[in-house]
Formats: sequence, structure tokens, C-alpha cells
Amino acid sequence: MGEMLLHAPRRSSLLLAVCWCSRLLLLFPVPASAMPLCTDSRAPVPMNGTMGFCGGGGGGGSTCCGASADAALRKQFEAMNVSDAACAGVVKSVLCAVRLDRYFVARSSELFNSSSKIRMVPLLCNGPTSASSAGSKDSTQDYCKLVWETCKNVTILDSPFQPPLQGGAGLPSSSSKFTVVWQSENDFCTSFGGSSDNQSVCLNGNAVSFNTTEPSPSPKGICLERIGNGSYLNMAPHPDGSNRVFLSNQAGKIWLAAVPEQGSGGTLQFDEASPFLDITDEVHLDSEFGLMGIAFHPKFATNGRFFVSYNCDRTQSPNCAGRCSCNSDVNCDPSKVGTDNGAQPCKYQVVVSEYSAKVPSSNVSEATSANPSEVRRIFTMGLPYTSHHGGQILFGPTDGYMYLMMGDGGKGDPFNFSQNKKSLLGKIMRFDIDAIQSQSQILNKSLWGNYSIPKDNPFTDDSGLEPEIWALGLRNPWRCSFDSERPSYFYCADVGQDLYEEVDLISKGGNYGWRVYEGPYIYQPEWSPGGNTSLKSINAISPVMGYNHSAVNKNIGSASITGGFVYRGSSDPCLYGRYMYADLYASAMWTGTETPESSGNYTSTQIPFSCSKNSPIPCDSAAGDSLPSLGYVFLLWRGQ
Repeated sequence: MGEMLLHAPRRSSLLLAVCWCSRLLLLFPVPASAMPLCTDSRAPVPMNGTMGFCGGGGGGGSTCCGASADAALRKQFEAMNVSDAACAGVVKSVLCAVRLDRYFVARSSELFNSSSKIRMVPLLCNGPTSASSAGSKDSTQDYCKLVWETCKNVTILDSPFQPPLQGGAGLPSSSSKFTVVWQSENDFCTSFGGSSDNQSVCLNGNAVSFNTTEPSPSPKGICLERIGNGSYLNMAPHPDGSNRVFLSNQAGKIWLAAVPEQGSGGTLQFDEASPFLDITDEVHLDSEFGLMGIAFHPKFATNGRFFVSYNCDRTQSPNCAGRCSCNSDVNCDPSKVGTDNGAQPCKYQVVVSEYSAKVPSSNVSEATSANPSEVRRIFTMGLPYTSHHGGQILFGPTDGYMYLMMGDGGKGDPFNFSQNKKSLLGKIMRFDIDAIQSQSQILNKSLWGNYSIPKDNPFTDDSGLEPEIWALGLRNPWRCSFDSERPSYFYCADVGQDLYEEVDLISKGGNYGWRVYEGPYIYQPEWSPGGNTSLKSINAISPVMGYNHSAVNKNIGSASITGGFVYRGSSDPCLYGRYMYADLYASAMWTGTETPESSGNYTSTQIPFSCSKNSPIPCDSAAGDSLPSLGYVFLLWRGQ
């Protein structure tokens, strides 16, 4: 299937499938740029001074290798005591592959990772290279062979060229020649070589060159098909790859439904009276509260585990009893916060719970319902105000860890939670939900539930920041997704305050600026009992895409972004590789593309949309408005 579904809340009961057409012609290019990623998934830092060992610098820009790292590389290189000058030059070029070149910055996670094993050196081009190689696209050099021929008989102390052990570690450092460890060039290049094609990156030792191939033309319009009349907040594809999806409403019910083939004239099929799971008794429902997210374990097909994110009311449920996010650790006193819409601080909580499918046989795919009892409480936290608590959960496609998106708590973030390093508000968190903790471990580690901290989380060794944090400086992330073809690209839409809606490319430990910035603008809080963060104290990462409030919904006077996904379907080549997103109020949609690929430079185009004349269910329309009446768009979802 190459389709997308748009969802609306309770006020606008409809479900739409989208097909692609070319009838309308309005285009509005909007350029934007932001930092691509380094080897460890972090964002690069501003370059100050000149790199004495790897070279470069002096002209500004950004780098994955700061002055201290450059000095460490020099020390590592000198300790190798490479006596042959030609081999020394090759080894140096390999060590410096992660320096300041923007191509390496952009695609270093691909350059240094293969089969999920971390490498000490990048993939070396093995055979004629193509445009995806880290060098000239016209090069035909077999760089792995060159490294072998140049260094095979040279003694290298503490060589980085060691055969990796299980888990990615090399052999104990020693003095050795290539020929001592590998019997032939073929053996060496089996360990360190990689072919360069459109899906991978390898190092060929030449100067960096971008792939300057022009992207395909932007689609001229989108046709909508209405395939259902329900009101759904979340949708997740069935992990078995079938045409089935899980739908959930805000009240707390999840259904298993079958999606019709695009253009078939069919409608969404499921039994509304028989939900897959019903936790309405646990969920507090209000305009910004409810069942906020669903996610399925990467091994759901064998273990039947899935997870639900929702809100509860501690005055109504004995199981709703998490710590308050307004506490002394973050310099917040609940007694001084006051009420919000009549609610005391932390009356409402955000919860992530684990449930399991009720499996009638050994085949989890045959399950049509879930066990109603919670298996495990993953996370519970009290909210200071009644808005901006995100709540989306998803699993990383390569690491298998759970990501939880959390808003700043609302009301303009007066306590500056998003920049507070001890607060989990305004953050993206990353959990290991497979390593179960005992109650004593949870208490000793001051965890917010039953999860573990991944060892490679960015702040595990920094006592000044909470170890759960993956990224910070977010206002209210609403719909995040990984690019299925380039999983190091992790996009999150972040809802703005008064001026700007943004899409961020999320990096490990990245700070996205709120509430120092609102998109590209400096933000001035009206009330700040929690203090302010200075502009110079953070390295804020700019949005890659976004739009001003004034560009949409002029009659309403506000805007709110709904994040989407990178289209990788086959229905429309014009959409392939483009990130799609929309405004909540359903008056505008965009596609964004990175040009050149891996450069970190994005251009967004607003695309028109209309309802197909052959829609299985006719779309509603408003008098005097050429657009179909969609109500609110809460979710953009890609088909299988």
C-alpha cells in the first residue's frame, strides 16, 4: 500500500485515505537548514579555531571533531608509530574521516555502522565507487585495496584495524601487521570494506563531494479519499506487515481494523463494539488529555507486547500516583504554582503502561484482543499544568529502545522546564523496556517507573542532567517519526507558541532552543518564576522545516503543526523521499526535501489538496471554501 491516513478528533468524525494527483499548481518554496548528525548521532558543534591535526577550520562552520578531539586523534596517531610515510598518510586520512567535512557530518552514522555493530574505522570503499561514496562521485578507486597494499607489511602499534569481536569491540591492542591478522586482501576487505550504492556510504579517501542530482519535481496536489467516519487520535500498522492497523480514540479504546486497498472503493473494516483493548476506566478524558499514544514491541510478532501512553486523574484512580514534575530538584514549589483550569499541580499524570495480546494459538498475528490487565507500569509522572504533555511513544528502528515525547507542561513554560537539566518536561526520553528492574533498583536509581537507562544515552555520565533525556528544548512535540530508509533521520514536529511551527531533526543530546527560541525567533516570556536561559549558554539547533502562524489560518489567528513522515511508497515518485506534514486546522499541507541529499539543507513546499470524486464516502465541505472540511488533522500515517 502507498497510502496515508489523516485523522480528526471528536468534533469532525472522519477518516481519510490519500492518493496522489497532479491537478493543482500552487507552490510556495520555503528554504531552511539545520545541522545533520555526527557518528554518535549527536549534532555537530560550532568550529572555533583551526584543527591542527586533521586540518580545516578558521572559517567558521560546524564540526563533529572539536579541538580537544583533534588533539586526541593526533596523540592516538603518534602512539601508533607508523614508520612508513605512505601508510602513515593513509592511516591519518582514515582517523580524520569524522572531522569537519559536512558530508561526513551528515552521513557518519552510515559510514561507521554496519549490521548494527559499531566500527572503530569507517567502511572503506571496496570496488568502483558511486555518488554515495564519501568522495568524488567520479572516482573508481578501490580504497580498501589501496589501504591493504600500502600498509599490509607495516608495523602499527595499537592499530585501529583490528577484527571486531561480538558487540563491536576489537581485539586487545598490540603491535601487528595486517598480514599477521589477515591472510589476504579479501579477508581484510571482508572486515573493513563496503560497496557504495544509493543506500550506503563508504570512504574512498578523496575530497568530499555532494550528490548534486536534482530531486524529482514536487507533487502538484493531493487527492483525499474518505474511508471511515470514526474519531481516532492514533494509528499504528500491524507489525505483521498486513493491511491491518491499530486505531485508538482519545477516550481509551483501541481497535484492530483492516484498511482497504487504495482506489478500491472500500472502507475501513472493524467491529466498533469489540475493541482490541478498552482502558476507558483508567483514562482521564478532556481536550488535551486521553489515550495519547500506542506502540508495539519490535518483537511483537513473537512476544505480543505493546504499550499505551495515557493520562489519568490521581483523585479518581489509586493507580495514578507518580512523582510530581514540579519538585525541589527542578526548583519548583507546587504550592506556588497555583491552579490551572481549576486543577492543582500534578492532579493529572502521564502514564506509559505495558499490555499483552491475548494469543489464541502460537501465532500472535491471530490475536484479536488484548489481556485487559496491565502487565507493567513503565512510567508515571505528575504534570504541573493541564496542557503540553506530548505523549507519543515509538521504538527506534535500529536500537529497539522506546522513545517518549514530553511537552513542557504548558502556560508558556514559566518555570523553564524545557531547559532545566533536571526536569523531564520539554524533553524526548529514551528507555530500555526489556531490562526489568526490581522495586529496590527503581528507588535506588530514582527512576520514574520500571525501565532501564540505555548505556549510550547522552547524559548517563553527567550528573547534571537526567539520564533518561535523549534531547531537550522542546515545547510540545506532536508526531515524530524515523525515516524508514535512513533511520538515523529522526524528525519531530514541535508546536509553537505565538509565531512559528517547526520540524526538528532530532540528534543525540540535541538542544532545540525552547524557551530561549521559538523557531528562529528569540522568545520573551511574560512570566518567569523559574528563571531564564541566556542565548549564549546553549547551542540551539535550528528547525529544518516550519512555517509562520501568519502563513495559515488567518481567520482563526493561530496554527499548530502535526508532524508526518518521509514518504517511501511506490504510488507517486514525486513524493518519494519527501517529508510530509500538515497544520492541525487542516488548511495547509507541506512536503519538505533535503537538497542536496545529506547536506542538512531543506526546502518546504506547500501543496494543495482536494477530495477525490471517487471517494468511498463523500467528503464534507464548508460553504464558500474550496478545501474539503477535515476538522482537525491529528495524525499523518504512512501505509505499508
